Amino acid sequence: MSPEQLMEKKAKRLTIYVGETDKWRGKPLYVALLETLRAQGAAGATVVRGLAGFGAHSVVHTATILRLSLDLPLIIQLIDSPEKMDQIIKTIAPMVGEGLIILEDVEVVKYTHRYLNPLPRDKHVSDVMTREVVTLMDTMTVAEAWDIMLKNLLKALPVLNDRGEVVGMLTDEDLLDRAGLEQRLSVAERLDEQTLNAEFTTLQSSSLKIRDVMTSPAVTATGNEALSVAATRMAEQRIKRLPVLDEHGKLIGVLSRVDVLMQVISEEAKRRAAKAPDGAARTLREIMLAEIPTIHADTRLAEVVSRFLEFGTRRLIVNDDEGSPLGLASDDDAVPRVPTAARRTV
Repeated sequence: MSPEQLMEKKAKRLTIYVGETDKWRGKPLYVALLETLRAQGAAGATVVRGLAGFGAHSVVHTATILRLSLDLPLIIQLIDSPEKMDQIIKTIAPMVGEGLIILEDVEVVKYTHRYLNPLPRDKHVSDVMTREVVTLMDTMTVAEAWDIMLKNLLKALPVLNDRGEVVGMLTDEDLLDRAGLEQRLSVAERLDEQTLNAEFTTLQSSSLKIRDVMTSPAVTATGNEALSVAATRMAEQRIKRLPVLDEHGKLIGVLSRVDVLMQVISEEAKRRAAKAPDGAARTLREIMLAEIPTIHADTRLAEVVSRFLEFGTRRLIVNDDEGSPLGLASDDDAVPRVPTAARRTV
């Protein structure tokens, strides 16, 4: 199961005590147990070889030089959710003819996948954030805010008060939900001028101010904060942009999901797909993707991110070896896999 799922609840630790010479259908029992646990979808398992020990028959087994061939004790441990453990125990219990199986409650403090730690450890938020920031004042009207969003093609902007403090974030979703906007920015930027003007006129008739519809308070980061910590906050809060503050609480930049993802791919892969032409679309042929955005189910994270940027899309179709679709991968799936403890390369 994923780190996020395991961290959300109490977990169980399963410990299995067997002998090194124990067999299951012609192979070492510990090997058979590991294969079975993996097939059951366990989060992971570890086998530890004991130096010495004795069991129910009071026979001491030791790993001294003169007696290396004796049946040494093995300990197999795994941690997973209670639901998964119930399934696992039913499967492996018949395999342990002589030995001991115990189950304990544990609290998971931290759990990350080693192979999905792509962020460099020495990077700070200020190293990768966007410094040129378009901002809004909380006293502006929703029509003024929408006009700025359209002109800059930015769907989320920090909101400041008259003291220059960040008091919230305004997104096109906020305008959709609370100000009567008809469509998201990604759709609006492809509409014809007549349609845009009609909607802008409707917004101008509203007395709503930005402070009335913005998301507040804003979730923020500091410039000297570790990038991995800020990325984790974005994943936990399910947000795509963080206003970045200096030591005095003043806005110095914005950290976006793209800023984070760009750190896990090579320089040559940092390119975006060209925007679709402006103007109203009339048929599906005009708006469909000529090249289908697909990835293989075993594609590495760095290449997945590269494909997101290449196609300029938020979702990729995941195919199996035969090219049949298995599901969808979204950029929402990528960022939660950037943990606090980070490595330089994928």
